[in-house]
Amino acid sequence: MKIKQPCDVGMVSACLQKVADLKATSAYAQRQRVLAVLIDHPASTFELRDRYNVMMPGARVIELREQGHEILTERRNLPDRFGRIHPRVAVYVLVRLAEQKEIAA
Repeated sequence: MKIKQPCDVGMVSACLQKVADLKATSAYAQRQRVLAVLIDHPASTFELRDRYNVMMPGARVIELREQGHEILTERRNLPDRFGRIHPRVAVYVLVRLAEQKEIAA
């Protein structure tokens, strides 16, 4: 039995469709949304909070790293939704998905 990835890398639109359930607030659901978004494009803390209902993006990224996903953090000066510039906002970039592992049945 294989652990399933949230979506195939080549299926970007399918990945983003899976983030449609923004009401789910469990850490698991938030991790799945973060990973689906990062498969499609780099995302900032602001984007993950405002568009995808991930309240603590940094914590979810740490958890994804612990699962074996390689995610870089870049720091950029970015505007919030009100146009105010904030220094050193985290922008997360997915470098490599964790390898699928076989688990004993």
